[in-house]
Amino acid sequence: MCGITGWVSFHHDARPQGPVLDAMTATLTPRGPDAYGVWLGEHAALGHRRLAVIDPPGGVQPMTDRPDRPTTVLSYSGEVYNHHQLRAELRGRGHRFHTRSDTEVVLRAYAEWGADLADHLEGMFAFAVWDDRAQRLLLVRDRLGVKPLYWAAVDGGLAFASEPKALFAHPEIRPRVDADGLREAYSLLFNTGPTVWSGVREVEPGGLLVLDRDGIRERRYWQLTSDAHDDDRDTAVERIGELVGTAARSQLEADVPLCSLLSGGIDSTVLTALLADELRLREGPDARIRSYAVDYSDQAEQFTGDVLRTGHDTPYAAEAGTFIGTDHSTVVLDPLALLDPEHRKAVVVARDSPIGVGDMDTSLYLLFGEIRKHSTVALSGEAADEVFGGYPWFHSPKALDAATFPWLLVTGDEAAMPLNPALDLRIAEFREDTYRSAMAAVPHRDDETPAEHRQREMQHLSLTRWLRQLLHRKDRLSMAQGLEVRVPYCDHHLVEYAFATPWKLKSFDSREKSLLRAAGVGLAPDSVLHRPKNHYPATHHPDYNRGLQDLARDTLATDQVRALADEAQLKPCLDTPPDRLEWGHRLRLERVVDLALWLDHHRPDLAL
Repeated sequence: MCGITGWVSFHHDARPQGPVLDAMTATLTPRGPDAYGVWLGEHAALGHRRLAVIDPPGGVQPMTDRPDRPTTVLSYSGEVYNHHQLRAELRGRGHRFHTRSDTEVVLRAYAEWGADLADHLEGMFAFAVWDDRAQRLLLVRDRLGVKPLYWAAVDGGLAFASEPKALFAHPEIRPRVDADGLREAYSLLFNTGPTVWSGVREVEPGGLLVLDRDGIRERRYWQLTSDAHDDDRDTAVERIGELVGTAARSQLEADVPLCSLLSGGIDSTVLTALLADELRLREGPDARIRSYAVDYSDQAEQFTGDVLRTGHDTPYAAEAGTFIGTDHSTVVLDPLALLDPEHRKAVVVARDSPIGVGDMDTSLYLLFGEIRKHSTVALSGEAADEVFGGYPWFHSPKALDAATFPWLLVTGDEAAMPLNPALDLRIAEFREDTYRSAMAAVPHRDDETPAEHRQREMQHLSLTRWLRQLLHRKDRLSMAQGLEVRVPYCDHHLVEYAFATPWKLKSFDSREKSLLRAAGVGLAPDSVLHRPKNHYPATHHPDYNRGLQDLARDTLATDQVRALADEAQLKPCLDTPPDRLEWGHRLRLERVVDLALWLDHHRPDLAL
């Protein structure tokens, strides 16, 4: 995994601009601590920071098609899991290879198929190809948007990067935020394309962008479709088992230490079991995969259930590790460490955004830091809830009947808005307009019942919007620690099949994730297979709540934060006794503290 950046300008010579490219590339050092490289041409500049995972000696970047007078230059981040198959196919078409890296496979695939190479790649990736002969830049992002890719206009072209902070090292791009940006951030609708930063956009998941002398063109090479699905229950369960197994096995390859994130839920347990079985097949019966869970030192005594959390994860994770036979560790965090200003600042810097989930972000960042001491790659069960229908809103009549984004009703996020109403952002109106557009994008089948029709809408929203912020969170916080996280449930073959599967099959036992539970029989203990859905853990210690309230009070003492924050909305959160602070109130405090850190670090020009 890596960080990429650069620019193309048809108005200027890039060759004297080495210091600018160096500065942009340096901002991405945490994403690629192992190596650094730049390439400068007349109209193009490409930079790269590398986290070496496959073929460390051979995957040096930016990679060119020839050492002298290159015609094609690639800066690539990600993993292409079918690179062995593609290498064989490209060899059959006459291409010669000099490394074992998947990077070279992407380079040769461009030579063979041009922009259509995206259709042939399976994995998580974001990359830039500069074609010097055609004077053309190609930007490509993976189908689900696992890997980030941003761009902004510059004179005569555009600049691109894995993170906005790299763009801001370019002299023509300033960190500027206007009302549209705040609306995007605080509406919690997770649009793809626009960002909190004025003039900075994302390449869409499943999308590509082409820049040449005729201008910029964008298109989608992949999106969800409502394909026919005629499999019965047994066939569907068998097919899901095959697809999850294939995705897990394909993502086990690495030339560096690898581990699994094992929370004790069904998603991570089934995945870890498949990985462990495959590792034993490859390396022998005594091979054991490392697995990690996170906990808080107060959790056993202080745990209190809420709308998102139904139980304490640690006992289930330990049981799952024993059942599977992993080398299991629990990283136990002190809740007060989550208040450390340096930890919180590191998280906000990594995100480039004021929007997060407070202590859960900080704890994930600290967890990844501990894992990185032993492993370079971790596999995660992210996206199983979106793929198999695991969230409460799939089963809530209130959410199903409401003409709005379902997580706003279930998670408490709708109330987590610390912004001053005098800003007049009209977020309610923005949500209504965005919801109508989101509904118009959902593919349907003519033979669907109204209930099936509605569930397809919920799944489409979950896969194309809610999942976006979870993948963003996991990418930013893992890469800030130099850790690559892979997400097998984002395999597009699995996603396509599950999306086409009728809801009655996805909920055949009147529970969440019916197909995954059935496919996981024998891979996980019964206690894990049948436990209720549980979200990522949060601390429940009153001292954390008290410390958070103190941070929020200090934050509101600054003029800039006070001008942006809704003090009336925050007052009840500050006045509530710490041991009675509810989730929604705490989330408001988390967000105003993060807002202050974001303003202090990024110092955006506010055009409100």
